[in-house]
Amino acid sequence: MMNVVLAVTAVIFSLAAAAAIIRIARGPSLLDRVLATDVLLAILGGALCIDMAVNRHLNNLMLVVAISVIGFIGSVTVARFVADRRVKPDES
Repeated sequence: MMNVVLAVTAVIFSLAAAAAIIRIARGPSLLDRVLATDVLLAILGGALCIDMAVNRHLNNLMLVVAISVIGFIGSVTVARFVADRRVKPDES
């Protein structure tokens, strides 16, 4: 049963990663590319969690935490950068 779950999740994660990579390559704006990169990091973290569940170990736990923190900090940094670049209306 676990092999079937592994095969199904591998296909789903592969398709999602391919779609995220296409969005990174084609993204018309910086925000699209950053969001796709964040999604790709989440997919990588999910794949590592599936690996840990199937093989019954916790060797990748620190890597999953590091990937999550890097994705979060990167998204927040870019969001703040884009928010600062917006034109502010003149207050009269």
